[in-house]
Amino acid sequence: MVSTFSFSWKKKTELARLQTEMKLPPHKLITDSPTRWGSKLSMIERVLEQEKAISEILKADKTTRCLVPGYNEKDVMESVVKALGPLRDFTDALSGEDYVSVSYVKPVLHLSKEHLLKADDDDTDLSGEMNMTILNYLTDKYKDPKTDELLDMASLVDPRFKRKYIDGDNLEKIQAKAVSELESLLTVTVQAQCPAASSSTSTSQSLEAEANQGHHKKKAKKTLASFLKTSAVTAAGTSASPSLKEAIEAELKSYLSVPNADSEMDPLEWGQNHDGNFPRVSQLARKYFCIPATSAPSERVFSTGGNIVTCQRATLKPEKVDKLIFLAKNL
Repeated sequence: MVSTFSFSWKKKTELARLQTEMKLPPHKLITDSPTRWGSKLSMIERVLEQEKAISEILKADKTTRCLVPGYNEKDVMESVVKALGPLRDFTDALSGEDYVSVSYVKPVLHLSKEHLLKADDDDTDLSGEMNMTILNYLTDKYKDPKTDELLDMASLVDPRFKRKYIDGDNLEKIQAKAVSELESLLTVTVQAQCPAASSSTSTSQSLEAEANQGHHKKKAKKTLASFLKTSAVTAAGTSASPSLKEAIEAELKSYLSVPNADSEMDPLEWGQNHDGNFPRVSQLARKYFCIPATSAPSERVFSTGGNIVTCQRATLKPEKVDKLIFLAKNL
């Protein structure tokens, strides 16, 4: 039906005329694309919007009269729109790349199961079957324990959600995992930032060992001040100082006790504003927030590369292609 209008300028002109007469929105018909999610749904919605004008034009031509949608076809299209329409906004939001998206997965799954895909008395048999199929697919897709754990961690470090969408049975496990990850992450960071200090310490220790192995020097007498200094160092060493793990646990507990941020708040901006209070949690959040919720951002990069490396520019070197793609995605 849509292809008939795409290849006929006469029918396009007639559609524009009938839109004015019937006071319909002056919209063109949409052709679906296999690689564009939601294009078929948009095509069906536009056909339903322009159904009166489309039917009048198709009826006037004997060769296209058979394409006029009947009641059954319209019921099918309406059922598809009812089932897929509410999901389109969420899938579009999860496919973004200019904001944090991975922490949205858990809330969207919860909302889909509890509201969007829940059985309704107004649902037709087709829309109900579609909702059940989608729900079963999502349940099967995210049942992997590792994937579920990753999504729980991303939700935990997001100040808008925290523990809200984490299963109560997994809450202690996720918090313990956050503490262990932070402990290992901070340990690696300290070792990476202080290689010179560790090397100088080892060098000084080796020099000291060599000096002790050398000529035996006369032992100097200890003064009273040296005894007091030793006592002070021993007392400081035995005093109760919080370990790294205890400090992380205290910071995580303090972070979870703070009220959740507004749903419209950017978690990266929130973490930047509260970095002084929760520096360790902010560091863990940045680790997870860089994960995209879907593969759409990487697919867009491939599309950009395909637009750059064409038949007329097939001899570009890989380094040059990398730079051109970087510029195209960041300018």
